[in-house]
Amino acid sequence: MERRLNWYQAVGHCEDKGEPYVLVTVLGVTGSVPREPATKMVVTGEHSYDTIGGGHLEYRICQQARERLAKQDYTSEIAHFPLGASLGQCCGGSVSVLLEAHPGCEQELVIFGAGHVAKALVTILGDMPWRITWVDERAEQYPASMPANVRPHLTDDPVGDAPALCSGKQVLILTHNHQLDFDLCRTLLTSGDCAGIGLIGSDTKAERFRKRLEHRGFETGAIDSIRCPVGRSDIPGKRPMEVAVSISAELLSLAGENTRAVPIRRGLDWKELKGLIKNPETGDMLE
Repeated sequence: MERRLNWYQAVGHCEDKGEPYVLVTVLGVTGSVPREPATKMVVTGEHSYDTIGGGHLEYRICQQARERLAKQDYTSEIAHFPLGASLGQCCGGSVSVLLEAHPGCEQELVIFGAGHVAKALVTILGDMPWRITWVDERAEQYPASMPANVRPHLTDDPVGDAPALCSGKQVLILTHNHQLDFDLCRTLLTSGDCAGIGLIGSDTKAERFRKRLEHRGFETGAIDSIRCPVGRSDIPGKRPMEVAVSISAELLSLAGENTRAVPIRRGLDWKELKGLIKNPETGDMLE
């Protein structure tokens, strides 16, 4: 179990990272029990922080909390546990606990490549409600410190790791290697379950990738789902931070919206992009 943080530090840590968690509070006790009322702990999908007494009681509560997180059930629940033989604890009392589940950030992003543009982008997205996985093969490319919502994924096989990492998430391909970019595009189109793919590059690169993907049998609709050049075309500039601002603006435009495929041949300006986004209240396209 993870014990490095107490419960209130863990709440701040989870909020900063955008990670879902369950806050467990002892509401009431009768008889002999491990901890007193108002004792708290925090449970995430992988760790627990602080303790309400340990033993099988805590194990059962953590299990129950993680079941709620797995179902994305972010309601509150009061649970009652008699400390008898079924829990392997002979205290003889009983404990009532409140489980308060809190959602994390709904927006998840995977960035491939830790070059200049990616580094600039992470400094922007570090202050936004995104959970980010940052993938590269070179440990020395990562900065010494990163925002709390960014998790580095160092791997010698980014293409092999991509399907599991990217399922249901937005993806940005910003690597230094065109062949790696292509292999990532091909792998993600084959898996077909990421939320969107943005590819850095020129119009020429986009057209070359289109022809190579067509040659390998990918359908036009799948190829059109790749946004290349990635970013908003109405935000000028080629410096890393300028490109990062353009990409951030595009991500914010896409976040939480129902979008159609964006052609690979070029980026869209804001007027065109609005024509692809539905009003969440009426279902009509924005004008």
